[in-house]
Amino acid sequence: MGENIGASARAMLNCGLVDLRLVTPRDGWPSERARAMSSGALDKMPPVEVFKTLSDAIAGCHHVYATTARPRDMNKPMMSAREAATHCHSRAAQGQRTAFVFGGERAGLSNEDVALCHTIITIPLNPDFSSLNLAQCVLLCTYEWSQIDPPPSQESENLPAPHKDLNFLFERLETELAQHGFFKTQEMRPNVMRNIQTMLNRAELTAQDVQTFHGMITALIERKNGPDGS
Repeated sequence: MGENIGASARAMLNCGLVDLRLVTPRDGWPSERARAMSSGALDKMPPVEVFKTLSDAIAGCHHVYATTARPRDMNKPMMSAREAATHCHSRAAQGQRTAFVFGGERAGLSNEDVALCHTIITIPLNPDFSSLNLAQCVLLCTYEWSQIDPPPSQESENLPAPHKDLNFLFERLETELAQHGFFKTQEMRPNVMRNIQTMLNRAELTAQDVQTFHGMITALIERKNGPDGS
């Protein structure tokens, strides 16, 4: 809803964050309802960027946090909003770009969305009533972020690969696995790829690691298709 986007923008600016990205907003963009609900926040922020997919929206990010209240069958690190805020600032001090991902209020994030992320943020609330409005969740996370004193800059040359490089590797790996009969059935393919993606995301591959993986895939393909492997 446009109203939820506007309220989220207001919460962000309250806490000093201004980079808002939207993925296929339900009511389209721009939205007069969002602008009205933002109480002027959207007018003080840079233009909102709109993307067709979450993968496109986080393409340049090195580490991504998914907010979800539902347990997921994925082996990912889990943090509270406060822990994630500290973790985020530490990565920013190293020169990494980070993102917090929030799903729509009705259904939240899909498993495919969460699979693209590195860390899960959970907010422990009343187990008998843990439902949060989207903007309330944004405010909780951004407030915790605003309360952390940023550590001194210690930029590293050995950064994790940005999402766009990882996504290209995952797509190539899935294509080659499919062509070589790795998936026993098409039904198991999405779950297997999510598991592989989660496993490699945990490793936080660097750009050099990604190139090494590409080299390994190429070598295996060439051997399979060459004179000795045909």
